[in-house]
Amino acid sequence: MSGFGAPPVIPTQFQQYNSYVEDPKWQRKFSIIWAAGVAIAVLFSIPTVVRALRRGRFFRSWLVGVTEDTSMKNYAPASGNDALPQKSKRRVYGLLETFWSTTLWSLPGIELDLGQMIVITAYLALVIICITMNAPLLDNPNRAGFLALAQFPIVFLFGTKNSILSLLLGPGHGYEKLNYIHRWAGRGMFIGATVHGALWINNHLVYGLPILGQQKETSGVAAFGVLCGLVLTSFRPVRRFFYQSFFILHVLGYVAFFITVCYHTIYAVPWIFPPLAFYGFDMLLRLFRYRIKDATLVPVDNNMTLIHVHDCSNGWVAGQHVRLRVFFSGRVFESHPLTIINAPSSTSCVPSNTLTLGARVLGDWTRAINQYASVEQERLLAMEKETEKGELPPGVPVQVMIDGPYGGSSVDLGDYESVLLVAGGAGATFTLAMLDDIVARCVKLGRRNGEKTRRIEFVWCIRSYGCIQWFAPMLMDIANTVAGTSLDLHVSIFVTCLCNPEAVPAIPNSDVTIARPSVTTLLREFMTPPSSRPSTHSASSSQSQKKLEADARSIDSESAEDVAEDVEKIPSSSARLNWVGLGGGVAVCAAGPESLTREAQNAVARMSLTRGVELGGVALHTELFAI
Repeated sequence: MSGFGAPPVIPTQFQQYNSYVEDPKWQRKFSIIWAAGVAIAVLFSIPTVVRALRRGRFFRSWLVGVTEDTSMKNYAPASGNDALPQKSKRRVYGLLETFWSTTLWSLPGIELDLGQMIVITAYLALVIICITMNAPLLDNPNRAGFLALAQFPIVFLFGTKNSILSLLLGPGHGYEKLNYIHRWAGRGMFIGATVHGALWINNHLVYGLPILGQQKETSGVAAFGVLCGLVLTSFRPVRRFFYQSFFILHVLGYVAFFITVCYHTIYAVPWIFPPLAFYGFDMLLRLFRYRIKDATLVPVDNNMTLIHVHDCSNGWVAGQHVRLRVFFSGRVFESHPLTIINAPSSTSCVPSNTLTLGARVLGDWTRAINQYASVEQERLLAMEKETEKGELPPGVPVQVMIDGPYGGSSVDLGDYESVLLVAGGAGATFTLAMLDDIVARCVKLGRRNGEKTRRIEFVWCIRSYGCIQWFAPMLMDIANTVAGTSLDLHVSIFVTCLCNPEAVPAIPNSDVTIARPSVTTLLREFMTPPSSRPSTHSASSSQSQKKLEADARSIDSESAEDVAEDVEKIPSSSARLNWVGLGGGVAVCAAGPESLTREAQNAVARMSLTRGVELGGVALHTELFAI
């Protein structure tokens, strides 16, 4: 045959497009680009990871979960190891955090902030470009199907609770913070499948071919139907009001989708293995971190149930949550996320052998727990009437299963001189844990990791005075620990309803106000020197007064006017806290309903570049208490 010369070369314009050769190349290009984006994010997270490693807050909960300290060495009460931190300036970090804060803008009704919208826009643009570039979609729409398959790894990498990516990105990047990419990657897969299926159906109609009948067509329609069901049942209203149904349908749906899509095309099989690996890794870690523990249910009132899980002293960091399963009334299959109220014993103002959770009565599960605890407590009281005291028992014993911990704060409060903690309702479970942790690290442990925190404003917004009793004992213990130390703490409680006003406990250095505060006002007022306000502290020296005046002049006139107007409405916190000057940084943590966290994001985002750099940067972490 070689004697006949080289075979003829077909001109490019006459070559038939071979999708099974060309389209996998675009799958690889797509995978390389998104993997490169993830790698860049991991590189930018290296400084945060290194700091967490140095302070022992990185691997604490990742492998073994919640543990018990049988040596009892962590149960020493808070003692006088207080040390005054050195004044510091955060110029470089302040500049970076100020630039980053511009991505925090958020609009009502949208689950994403500006930074997340940029990520999603870039992702969807990448998907569309890879689907359409140099592809004869009208004649051969296979490219869209290949790109739908290529998104399998992204959907599972950002959807599993124990993702390797969460570890690489450092603290504060749990599944709940990455889940928005999981949702939009699923929608990107739906876009690819819709284009692929719609154009093939159109071709079948044009050429008079049956849409159903052959295995390939039938299995393809079935796979697309399952995917449609997954997408439609994952919208926010369904997740929020029918979460258990959503979860069951989601698990069964992706199993059915895997099976049907593999029947549809053999090219799907290689893309199934990465999701299985991610999911298997998630399940393996959960097996190591499941714990079945004795616990006590304490119904504080009809709206809050405290859950004390015994024999738990370490294995989590402040701000994390666990998924809790309570064995009561046949509801053993329901698992719900609850934030841990207290810090671990090693970094807690009130160390104990207990992990405490707070379940606010909102849905049927939390209501059932509260009713069960109340009824059982009354039954136990009736049994105890024969005793001399006849007091209410301390709680109702149950058994629970905990899975976790997960999540946590992306902001280490010890890196900032000023800290503003804002919570709405049950969001105080997060901010209380953060407060417990930073106070113990500064006072009990003597700032051994170089904590710089000097003043803290704790803000809690609630509906009625009775809600203060939920966490009043813990707040009082922390406030008493801070008294007389280098740390300055003020507690502001805002009540929006004139209900049960006599239920106000005497928490040191606290104010209770009937108002609905603005987070923007709170933040501006917190960052404003009290040069024009009467101070409750002792008279300062002339040098300190000059410094306050200089700091006040550095604030732009517009912000100063806004603060002046808002201070008339809300009591001043800066007048009750010692001013520590500019440049040490401000950390803001907001937890609660979406309106509160969105307002906190916008308050930080609208800060000017000059102001942010002068303050040493304003870091923000939000915890949304919604599905």
